[in-house]
Amino acid sequence: MSSADTLRILLATDTHVGYHERDPIRGDDSWKTFSEIMTLAKTRDVDMVLLSGDLFHENKPSRKAMYQVMKSLRENCYGEKPCEIEILSDTSSEFQSAGGHVNYEDPDINVAIPVFSIHGNHDDPSGEGRLCALDILSVAGLMNYFGRTPENDNITVTPVLLQKGSTKLALYGLSNVRDERLFRTFRDGKVKFLRPDVQQNEWFNLMCVHQNHHGHTETNYLPENFLQDFLDLVIWGHEHECLINPRLNPEMNFHVIQPGSSIATSLCPGEAVTKHVGILSITGRDFHLEPIRLKTVRPFVMRELVLADEPALKHLAKKNTNRTAVTAYLCDLVETLIAAALKEWVDAQEDDTLTAADAPLPLVRLRVEYSAPDGGRFETENPQRFSNRFVGKVANVNDVILFYRRKTATRRAGTKGAVLDAPLNSSTLLEDYGGSIDNVKVENLVSEFLGAATLEILPSNGLGDAIGRFVDKDDRHAMETFVEDSLKSYLVKLREYDDLNEEKIQEVVDAQRSYLEEVFAKGLVKPRWRPGTFKPMPPGWDEHIGGPWEDQPAARIQQAERSDDEDVDDDDDDVPAPPQPPKRGATRGRGTRGRGAAAASTRKAPAAKAPARVTAAKGRGRAKKAVSEEEEEDDEDDVMILDDDDEEEEEAPPAKPTTNPRTAAPPVKPPPPRRPPRLGKPPHQRQRQHRRRE
Repeated sequence: MSSADTLRILLATDTHVGYHERDPIRGDDSWKTFSEIMTLAKTRDVDMVLLSGDLFHENKPSRKAMYQVMKSLRENCYGEKPCEIEILSDTSSEFQSAGGHVNYEDPDINVAIPVFSIHGNHDDPSGEGRLCALDILSVAGLMNYFGRTPENDNITVTPVLLQKGSTKLALYGLSNVRDERLFRTFRDGKVKFLRPDVQQNEWFNLMCVHQNHHGHTETNYLPENFLQDFLDLVIWGHEHECLINPRLNPEMNFHVIQPGSSIATSLCPGEAVTKHVGILSITGRDFHLEPIRLKTVRPFVMRELVLADEPALKHLAKKNTNRTAVTAYLCDLVETLIAAALKEWVDAQEDDTLTAADAPLPLVRLRVEYSAPDGGRFETENPQRFSNRFVGKVANVNDVILFYRRKTATRRAGTKGAVLDAPLNSSTLLEDYGGSIDNVKVENLVSEFLGAATLEILPSNGLGDAIGRFVDKDDRHAMETFVEDSLKSYLVKLREYDDLNEEKIQEVVDAQRSYLEEVFAKGLVKPRWRPGTFKPMPPGWDEHIGGPWEDQPAARIQQAERSDDEDVDDDDDDVPAPPQPPKRGATRGRGTRGRGAAAASTRKAPAAKAPARVTAAKGRGRAKKAVSEEEEEDDEDDVMILDDDDEEEEEAPPAKPTTNPRTAAPPVKPPPPRRPPRLGKPPHQRQRQHRRRE
């Protein structure tokens, strides 16, 4: 076939634009390398660019990061050259955020090199509307964002069908999903791959994923044999080690390419591998990959050292004071690593006019295991003080060296008799994660700790997820919302029992905690997004002086202050209700709202499909303002009044019961033992329930 039938694709992943952007030395590294990648696409005249996730390092990229990405895309992807790729599939749903079409078919802009990308775990959708930074680039006509997963527990992977000449490409995209959840979804057979209806043997099937390639546990990765055997090539994102050469999976009969990251986000051995991108040439069903080494990447060298195995240091272990000698030896070794890093950078530039003086400051990491033989010890200097010796010589002036001891079997007793590892120091923990805190996943760290010390009330897996959203997604109220929702579920459960003693309360709490952990593990709980929970920022507020308004305690709208047109009963929508226990003798008059209605709706749903949100109680009654302080102390079993009027009622005097504009309330008197509940409640009843849920 001729060149007119060859589809040339530039492959890259994990550019992490915005990483360390506040660092005075490394702040511009990420966007400069991304700009180099896009410049390569233009100078090498490729047909398209394919990114496999984590374009940005932050879920909410800064203005600087967004500006640099948009600038690079405009400079290198727009132009008068016609795009020779024809799209054959329906684009109305896959590219919905961009108006239902790919950007190079937009008549108002001229795209020469289209960019296709899935999202990763760093730039995934979140918040109201489930939007991410890629949606902004997509609606601006700079990128084609595909591979969304609206339902994590029922996934349909639809290909984008492209054609150039006689070469047909079926491009599959699976954006990042939590590894444990995706593993379970594949295992349960709830992932479906669609294929072209005609001439299936003529299509080259290419897939992009962004998941763990190899797991530290049994379920926190995506096994290659979970994918389909009709695939020809898989581009694997998320893993930062560059394995650019295609590797054949003999079981599934497809090849795997792992481009790796374009910037070192952690000082570990995988990041020290030379960074590459690749140009993939597809002709018919055949493909060829051309690796291209990146030149703007900051040089990085790493070395492991065991002091007890070094001939020059063995005899020092028996000396009482050996810190000076050990430090001098390590300083000489770091100087050697710096020289090696600079030479490596000069060789990669392929320019005879460049010298080591032109090279950027390198990244250097020395991991030192300082366990001494029996009867001896090695004295080490403070790691930060040691690293500061090389200011002006290295880019990472605070963490050049990492000291750690050999793992021992020392154990200590934890909470309630649980056994925890004794050395809970930073060096020991970092050693398990490749020597860098950037490799530590917060929810995994929490899960490991809570696995030994069981929580009494809160579900541990939900707590880990909330902490992860607080740290990784900048969700300031993730923990607060999680604790509120969890405690409310316990209170609702406890109210269903008449006679409660300490033993019974503990039994109910344990059962409810197990239930909450179970529904979270099954993926039935989704983070609750509560729009409108902040008061408007005062006109004179200066965020440069007082900080972000959302962080101020006065900005939060408390539950009792919520708007009149906001539903009171929104706390039971996140999880399906468990089976109802025996009811108490006297009803509280909850009617069809709340737990009971939610449970009824859940039981009617098919067992095979997890309900995303229970809405049986939505839109019936509306919360009204409180009438008075005295009425909050009235009898619990006051009769509820039907009220579906959205207009605000006037406040009545404290001594008189309120009346509804549409339905008059009966006189306040002790209700019969079992009165059938009606819809709605008088204002003072709603206010009491409102406060009870706080």
